[in-house]
Amino acid sequence: MAAASVALCLSAGLNAGLNAGTARAEDGYDLWLRYRPVEAAALPAYRPHASTIVAAGGSATIAAAVAELKRGLSGLLAEDVTTGQIADGAVVIGTPASSDIIKSLNLPLAALNDEGFVIRTTSVGGHKVTVIAGNTDTGVLYGAFRYLSLIETRKPVDALDIADAPKLKVRVLDHWDNLDGTVERGYSGRSIWDWWRLPDLKDARYIDYARADASVGINGVVLNNVNAKPDSLTAPYIEKTRAVADMLRPYGIKVYLSARFSAPIEIGHLKTADPLDPEVRAWWKAKADEIYAAIPDFGGFLVKASSEGQPGPGDYHRTHADGANMMAEAVGRHGGIVMWRAFVYSEHDARDRAKQASYEFQPLDGQFAPNVLLQIKNGPIDFQPREPFHPLFGAMPKTNEMLEVQITKEYLGQATHLVYSTALYEETLKTDTFGQGKGTTVAKVIEGGIGNHALTGMAGVANIGSDRNWSGSDFNQADWYGFGRLAWNPDAPARAIAEDWARMTFSNDPAFVKPVTDMMMASRETVVKYMTPLGLHHQMATGHHYGPGPWVCDLARPEWNPCYYAKADAGGIGFDRTKTGSDALSQYAPDAAKQWADPKTIDPKYLLWFQHVPWTFKMKDGHILWDDLVMTYSQGVDEVHDMQATWASLRPYVDSQRFEAVSSNLRIQAREAKWWRDASIAYFQSKSGLPLPKGYAQPEETLDYYKSLAFPYAPGQGK
Repeated sequence: MAAASVALCLSAGLNAGLNAGTARAEDGYDLWLRYRPVEAAALPAYRPHASTIVAAGGSATIAAAVAELKRGLSGLLAEDVTTGQIADGAVVIGTPASSDIIKSLNLPLAALNDEGFVIRTTSVGGHKVTVIAGNTDTGVLYGAFRYLSLIETRKPVDALDIADAPKLKVRVLDHWDNLDGTVERGYSGRSIWDWWRLPDLKDARYIDYARADASVGINGVVLNNVNAKPDSLTAPYIEKTRAVADMLRPYGIKVYLSARFSAPIEIGHLKTADPLDPEVRAWWKAKADEIYAAIPDFGGFLVKASSEGQPGPGDYHRTHADGANMMAEAVGRHGGIVMWRAFVYSEHDARDRAKQASYEFQPLDGQFAPNVLLQIKNGPIDFQPREPFHPLFGAMPKTNEMLEVQITKEYLGQATHLVYSTALYEETLKTDTFGQGKGTTVAKVIEGGIGNHALTGMAGVANIGSDRNWSGSDFNQADWYGFGRLAWNPDAPARAIAEDWARMTFSNDPAFVKPVTDMMMASRETVVKYMTPLGLHHQMATGHHYGPGPWVCDLARPEWNPCYYAKADAGGIGFDRTKTGSDALSQYAPDAAKQWADPKTIDPKYLLWFQHVPWTFKMKDGHILWDDLVMTYSQGVDEVHDMQATWASLRPYVDSQRFEAVSSNLRIQAREAKWWRDASIAYFQSKSGLPLPKGYAQPEETLDYYKSLAFPYAPGQGK
């Protein structure tokens, strides 16, 4: 894209956001980049630091950094900020290659990677200035966003000495967006990618999307659904993808495409897609050449293969390594990568679904090409409210592994329920896999620490759509933000991330920040309690995954049925994954497995994931299992009411539009939490035959009533 065109798009995005800020200032569009004026009492601490921006370098990325600093500082300080010469309070940005000033300062950039930055308060020509420097223009952009976030969260900027760089190389959002504009598991409107009018229409909203991504260090976007259509790889769609890539590039973002494995047959007119067939390999090389001719910095392919009916190398009795390496060879000549999903299970495999991925992939350790990242979900089933970590983490030290988490809330109340999923991501990242000895946390694995891997990454299934507030609800924005922060630094604490988000999105007043942060940090545990307590999982209704459906047991494939996972009968409940059952426990390292092997000592949070126990099983707290189950469901409902009360008390700190929007969602969540509680208890009581513990109310309706509910038009089902 020509520099003039880039500048025009940057200006369009800036103006679109500014117009949103004046006309509909608090509708959620501005996300955490609101840049509202610093309160008068605090303003003197920030005003001397930002009247002038001194920028070196003429790239579109430097232009984006300048535009953001102008926008942010003029909003925060309520005064004009201009570009100019060195003066007291100036912000000086650039790289050693583009700026003689920055080169002369001998900043510690050599220790940082290409995306790292330094922010330092120093003196230049007798003037006290703030320097934002990087090894590349992208590093400068990240530093600019970090500097603005410090002011947004009211942190001191008088004596800065920050050096930071991302710990992961690939930090990517996976959009499950379809070419017809629908979004699979999307609950915030239609796709933001207007494939119908691309490449001609370059929506200014793409710039605001890119700004949000870059502000938290996200550097890649998969534009289309993993359940891919081959059309995405045809010439017209490559041209559309090029147009999006041109818009996102100044913000350090590469585009990727989900590739359908059978595309050589469907659009290449070959008779096979066998990865070992020379004609097939040649077709993928030619296709990669075509894409890179249009998009020289194209990131590569994301592939879902041999899973849930998707074609793959298994159709030709080949391994996942055979398939991934074929595609890696095609893009590798151009510097591209392949993210190969480990989410596989088959109706032809009678094993416990939780075992199938490890069974297929672990024996292939060391066989994947260096530019392949094995993309592994946080748990072995499917983005459940709580799962143990995936056994592949730590079990493949010779393979590049990246973590995949779900930002969109397919199983967590969709766009309505207030659930801070970043706490779930943190739980996974901090978990010790013991795969290569004590201390082999998931974070250490994906940082490349157990195999000295240079190619590292983390992916998040996006929750972004055409809704004005981007994510369907204001609090869902927190997980877009939180994902980016954890992808930059997998060791970052979820609580600190929540606090920063609350400050930037709503208010810096401590009377607001602490209760909201407390509420966010407790919210994930709350939803586990009213949906899937004590290790239950996949109890959602069929297809749309909206609401409870523990009774569903009549689907063609066993592993699609909630009853497959609960295994509730007159004798008890839970999935036996010990040696007496599916033995999925044996796929974990011995030190990890032993914590779940004994029903008497297991953390109750995982009891029914790994154990089938009687309804009268004596729990650690002295209650029988049935009583604890009822109590936990009920506690979850009570905690949602507590969230409502907390939010109601915060009305003085939030604009009326967003306050009412969150209040409405909490009312829905309270109603649906009770539905989950009542329907689940009604069903499981039909199996246990036991009375509810004293003081706990019976379900409001009959089991037949709950079974009769149907939702054929629930959102997010489009493929």
